[in-house]
Amino acid sequence: MNATAPVGAPPARTYKYYDFVMAAFVTILLCANLIGPAKVSTLELPLIGAVTFMAGVLFFPISYIFGDILTEVYGYARDRRVVWAGFAALAFASLMSAVIVHLPPAVEWVDKQGAVETIFGNTPRIVLASMIAFWCGTLVNSYVLAKMKVWTNGRWLWTRTIGSTLVGEGVDSALFYTIAFAGLWDLDLLLKVMATQYVLKSGWEILMTPVTYRIVAFLKRAENEDYYDRGTNFTPFSLKA
Repeated sequence: MNATAPVGAPPARTYKYYDFVMAAFVTILLCANLIGPAKVSTLELPLIGAVTFMAGVLFFPISYIFGDILTEVYGYARDRRVVWAGFAALAFASLMSAVIVHLPPAVEWVDKQGAVETIFGNTPRIVLASMIAFWCGTLVNSYVLAKMKVWTNGRWLWTRTIGSTLVGEGVDSALFYTIAFAGLWDLDLLLKVMATQYVLKSGWEILMTPVTYRIVAFLKRAENEDYYDRGTNFTPFSLKA
């Protein structure tokens, strides 16, 4: 017997692009966290000089852009589902990496084991820091954007995409570097790296604001949706959309 919705209950909304945005978010998150840390790069920037950073910093902020798009168009609750999907994917990928690194290599693979450990062998402390920082920072980003949208009555999109990112990336950077490296690095170095990564990630999102505007406008038209989080239950511990 098929279950039916209660009499008078509104039909569940379906969206054409929500699943695609979710898939893009999770893909970027996994790539940024698994491929990005494999290389540390140094670039010479005008007026600034040499800047050293993990390569993943170029791509991880894109996940915040998708978080902004999801909250702006579909609302906090639907973005929260995507964040949990990303968290689960990141947890599985971390587990898979640990298992693969610790499996004994075949005889013909022994000389390659060091490279595998370098690329995929993050310590449990760094994995934990990455997961906690992502979960907290992304949900804070979504919460701030949702609240600002109501406060501004949907005007000035740039204020909430940038404002929410500054807060969310701040939480993410502070948690990650504190959990991962406090006690291992000198405080001066810890604060310097934290500040550099924060500025790079936030600056990247600011530069991408015109792209965010175009994607948001397209999705609002295509989905016929422009969600306002009035009366939303903002608990992070729910999968209800």
